[in-house]
Order: sequence, then structure tokens, then C-alpha cells
Amino acid sequence: MSVFHKFHGTGNDFIIIDNRNQKFTTDEDIIKNLCHRRFGIGADGLILLENSDKYDFSMRYFNSDGREGSMCGNGGRCISAFAQRILKLSGKICFTAVDGVHHAEILKSSGNLTSVKLKMADVTEIHQGDGYYFLDTGSPHHVVFVNHVDEVDVVGLGRKIRYSQDYPRGTNVDFVEIKNGKLLVLTYERGVEDETLSCGTGVTAAALAASLVRPADTYDIVTKGGNLRVSFTMKNDSYTDIWLEGPVTYVFDGEIII
Repeated sequence: MSVFHKFHGTGNDFIIIDNRNQKFTTDEDIIKNLCHRRFGIGADGLILLENSDKYDFSMRYFNSDGREGSMCGNGGRCISAFAQRILKLSGKICFTAVDGVHHAEILKSSGNLTSVKLKMADVTEIHQGDGYYFLDTGSPHHVVFVNHVDEVDVVGLGRKIRYSQDYPRGTNVDFVEIKNGKLLVLTYERGVEDETLSCGTGVTAAALAASLVRPADTYDIVTKGGNLRVSFTMKNDSYTDIWLEGPVTYVFDGEIII
């Protein structure tokens, strides 16, 4: 029997399990079933909190298709809020993930709601293609700027790009509209194979790409699941000190028998 914890970051929801005892099996079918919204708990992904010799903890992320994935920004914010609860950490947290070391700050916590700021990996290159930008913010993202994002067939177009010959290993796809100084972002997520209500690495990619269209060092972002903020420093065509900030919500706990 395993205890699980359900969190979401602006609608991007996760099953989180404390796996410091290494008892949880990472069988692909089990994780896929747990994330299934009809036959399981339901989530965009599953996250394991594990021990680390050098840092507060280690994060392992699995997409809802059951496969271990690349970095998840909202997941990193959620596991930071979770870790503060169970490990009794201070407001500053340091953990390791598949793309390296991350720092997080708990800005405010009240009841089930926590405001979390997560430092993302540096980005040293943005590729500009024909009508799109491609960059890796811990996960690969194909970013397209549009005039009316609410009219975009996110799943249809996103799936077409995700499975195109240009991306043999697949990619996430973000559709972005700049409106009233804010970024409206919709994302098709690889591994979920559907539109999600929010994507942390996706809004980060959108903000960095937007700096090439309408320069700024901080962007307020609107997703279907809520609002986020991305800030960064650009120097010599590289992006450093990238922070993803927004709310995290604790939903419920439960037990599963595997």
C-alpha cells in the first residue's frame, strides 16, 4: 500500500509519492493506470520524491503515458510545496531533477494554497524557424505566435507538429498570443498527448521566445488553469536566472494498493 498526494499548479495536476524508502514500483502500466482519469486517480503526471546525498531531495517525473519524462516546471513547483510539508524545510529549497539542480522559494503559504517560485535551467539557444521558435527549457518546446489563440485547434495542430519528421523524439507545442502586455498560452504536451490546462516549461519557453518579439525581462502569463509569471536575465543571447512563479494547490491524500 502506498500513500499518494494530489497537487496541481494552475490546473496542471500531479500524483506525488514520497519514495524515500524506494518501495514504489515504476512499472509503466501501473503509472499509466494511476494517471488515467477514468480508471485511476487521474493526473497529467506522477512525481516521486526520493533521497539525495547533496540536496534536499531528488525529483523523478513520469508522464501520464507511464514513461519517465523530461523536466516539468509546474511539477517542480508542486513537489517543492509538498516537500516543505513533509520535510519541514525552510522557505528556500534545493533539489535535483533530470535536467540538473533547481532552487525553489516558498513565497507564501496559507491553507491548501502555496505560492512557489522555481528557478529553471539556463537556456543558451533559441532556434528561429519558419513561423516558429524552438528551445529547450528542461523539456523541448515548439512555440508559435498567433493572433487569436482561442481559435487554435491545439490538439489537432499540436499533435501534427509533435509527430512531424522535424521532431523524431517529439516535442511539446505552445500557441501564444500577446494581448494587453500579457502572454496567453495554450500547450499540447508530449507524454500527456493532449492539451493541458498549464505547462511550466511551456510558459517559460513562451516568455523567452516572446523576448525576441516584444522585448521584456518579465512576463505575466495567462493559461486556462491560472496565472503565472516568468522573469529572467538575457545576456549574450543566453538566458539565465530564469524564475517560474505561481500558485500551487494541495488537493487531497489517499492510499493505493499495487
